[in-house]
Amino acid sequence: MKKFLFALFLFPLSLTAQHFEVGIMAGASNYLGDLSSNSSILYMQETGFAGGVFAKYNFHYLGAIRMGFNVTQLSGEDANSSDMAIQQRNLSFVSDIYEGSLIAEINIPGYDPYNLNMPFSPYLFAGVSYFYYNPQATYQGETYDLRTLGTEGQGIPGRAEPYGKYAFAIPMGIGFKYAISDLWNLGLELGVRRTFTDYLDDVSTTYVEYSTLAAANGEIAAALSNRTGEFLGTEPISVPTGTLRGDDSGNDWFFILGLTLSYNFLDNGLVGARGRLRRRSGCNTD
Repeated sequence: MKKFLFALFLFPLSLTAQHFEVGIMAGASNYLGDLSSNSSILYMQETGFAGGVFAKYNFHYLGAIRMGFNVTQLSGEDANSSDMAIQQRNLSFVSDIYEGSLIAEINIPGYDPYNLNMPFSPYLFAGVSYFYYNPQATYQGETYDLRTLGTEGQGIPGRAEPYGKYAFAIPMGIGFKYAISDLWNLGLELGVRRTFTDYLDDVSTTYVEYSTLAAANGEIAAALSNRTGEFLGTEPISVPTGTLRGDDSGNDWFFILGLTLSYNFLDNGLVGARGRLRRRSGCNTD
């Protein structure tokens, strides 16, 4: 009997919480990698716009599953560093990011917009994402895809193979959501992406000697691999193969801070039964 009463008590809670939701996100992004003082500093001047859409299934007032698609642009530039040695490296990149994700949310203490039962909740989230990236740089007025050039000698015997255009990441973070009505929600979310690539910025390992790289992958590859000569106003600088170019001790990260606006479909499926039950219970009979 006690189990029956307990289940009867929980049923309205689970029924109230179940609904679908769709929304949009707009905000900002930033990156942490080899062009961020070797993964030690975020530079606000490298902040870019981020936008996205998502669909969410709220299966309980404590949790939800969402699918999302985000678009942003990441960039980095050695010139922003206060370290003169990094400034002289003189590398830069920009990359469009297209990310699809599957994420689980945990609402603490809980969230239920119906009748504004639980209209505000912080939440934690984590999941998996798969994204496209393509670092580029400008040289003598032309923009080049760095991946295809092989600026660290990719494709040369004894060096790594070219890295891919797609990688996985683990998105995780914290957010806050507020129901401004039964149907509309506002939110603020900060998410970090721990990626499974060290080449968001095309920089990871070591240099290849200038003339060797130029002979194997072309003059443009060599010019964009070591740009110290441009910084100093001299001829291209050549360093021995194996000289450190980046920091391969960890993969790159990126961050998205976004405002969200979403709409609740409270009249679908089981949730629609609430309205019908409510209307029936509110009827007076003579």
